[in-house]
Amino acid sequence: MAGKYSKDMLPQEVEERLAKGEKLNIIDVREQDEWDSGHIPNARHLPLGSIGQRHGELDRSQPHIIVCRSGNRSGLACELLEELGYDVMNMPGGMSNWEGKVALGT
Repeated sequence: MAGKYSKDMLPQEVEERLAKGEKLNIIDVREQDEWDSGHIPNARHLPLGSIGQRHGELDRSQPHIIVCRSGNRSGLACELLEELGYDVMNMPGGMSNWEGKVALGT
């Protein structure tokens, strides 16, 4: 898997925590067409290529769960964000392993 980062949270755990009503900061780093085809409800879209310029939009005091299609791009995003001082967790398996609700479009 790409990226050297500290923590993971499996898709099933993310889904369970959302089902319990926890507010999670989920950041989807996929491209626009992937996002439009389905994403975790209430996730935020921040494509991997824009993280360098837009990471300041994220709250450094909150943990973030980073999501992509399979876990590779999110691993790279986690590595970058950790280096910048963010508390992040990769969701290995990504949307390919997501079995929860999906929102469509923007």
